[in-house]
Amino acid sequence: MRKKSPRRGSLAEYMAEILKNAVYEKGEQLDVIVAEAPDLPGCLTQGATVEEARENLVDAIEVWLISGLLSGEDPPVINGCRLAITAVSYTH
Repeated sequence: MRKKSPRRGSLAEYMAEILKNAVYEKGEQLDVIVAEAPDLPGCLTQGATVEEARENLVDAIEVWLISGLLSGEDPPVINGCRLAITAVSYTH
């Protein structure tokens, strides 16, 4: 049986897939909500509320992705979705 190849998704679609798997937990020592994107190792943040933690997680995901892309890494496939990346060239 042939394995199905991942679908290519826009940044918004890819982010939505990451956020589907996000985990939100009450802080153990501080009165915060810890938000983690388990599909992206080390991608976590916090906020005073779930809403703030989610907003901060979106920012953390963007930084995680940009950092990886600048290092030449391919973002992982999330829920069968691969981030569609297009090369951009700049001319002066």
